[in-house]
Amino acid sequence: MISLRQHAISLAAVFLALALGLFLGSGFVGDRVNSLTGASRDRIGDLEAERDHLNEQLNAANSFDAAIAPRLIAGALEGQSVLVVTSPNAAEADVDAVKESLSTAGARFAGQVALTEDLVADQNAEQLRTIVDQTIPAGTTLRAELTDSGGRVGDLLGALLLHPEGRSAADAADIRLGLQALREGGFIAAADNAVSGADLVVMVTGDALGDDAGAQGQLMARAAAAMAARGQGGVLVGRAGSAEGGSPIAVVRSDPALGNAVSTVDNVEQQTGLITTILALAQEARGQTAAYGTGAGAQAITVGAEPGPAAGQ
Repeated sequence: MISLRQHAISLAAVFLALALGLFLGSGFVGDRVNSLTGASRDRIGDLEAERDHLNEQLNAANSFDAAIAPRLIAGALEGQSVLVVTSPNAAEADVDAVKESLSTAGARFAGQVALTEDLVADQNAEQLRTIVDQTIPAGTTLRAELTDSGGRVGDLLGALLLHPEGRSAADAADIRLGLQALREGGFIAAADNAVSGADLVVMVTGDALGDDAGAQGQLMARAAAAMAARGQGGVLVGRAGSAEGGSPIAVVRSDPALGNAVSTVDNVEQQTGLITTILALAQEARGQTAAYGTGAGAQAITVGAEPGPAAGQ
C-alpha cells in the first residue's frame, strides 16, 4: 500500500519533470526551432527577391514589346478587311487592344459581332436552326457536314460576311437581314449598318472555361473554324489558360480538322500575343495556319519563331 509520503514524492517527481521539460523547451529546443524558422525566413526572402526580379524582367519585356509593336505590325494587313467576333467571356480590354492593333497594321475594320450567352450555351437550338435555314444568302449552300449549332451559325456568318480572295461577300441586303434575324433571336449582338463584308476574321475569347461550361468551347471553336473557312482565313485568340480543358483554343488544337482551318493565339492579353495575332492574320491571308503562344499545343511562341519547349511543351 502506497503511503502518503510516497505519494508526495511521486507528485514532486512529476512536477520536476514538467519543469525540466519547460526549461528545455524554452532553451535548447526553443533555440533549435528559432534557428529553423530563421532559415525558413531567409528562404522566403530569397524567393520573394527572385519573384520581384522576374516581375521586373517581365515588365521590361512587355514595355519593349509595346514600344516595338507598331514597327513590327505596321502595314502587315494593308489592303485587308477584318471582322472581329467576340465570345461572352472576352475581356473588353483585349477586344479594344485587338482593334487598335488592326488599325496600326493598316487593316480596314469591317465591324464587330458579339456571340451571346444564349448562343454559346446552345439554348433554343431548334430556333437557331430555323433562323439559319431561312437566312442563307441566295445562291449559297451551307456545308452539309456541319450539323452542329456552332458549325452552322459559323458557316452562315461566314457566308454573309466573309469572302475568299477574288470574290465579294453577300450583298448589303442579305447581310442586314441575316444579322437582324440572328439578333432578334437573341443569338448575336451587332450594331445596325456597322458590319460589312471582310477578308479575314479574328474571334476574341477569354481565359479558361469552368467545369460547368459544358460544350461551349466546342461551339465557339467550330464557329470560328467555319467562319475562317469562308474567307481568306481567321485567328481564334484567348487569354492565358485558353488552351486548357474544354476551352475553344484547346478544342481547336485537339482536332486536326479545326486546327487546319483556323490559327490560334493563347496569350492575347500580352503584347506578344497582340503582335502574334496580327502576324498570324497576315499568314492566314497567305494560306498558312498554325498555333501560337505558350499554352498546350502551341507550335511556336510567335510567327517565324522556332518550335521549342516554351511553346506549350
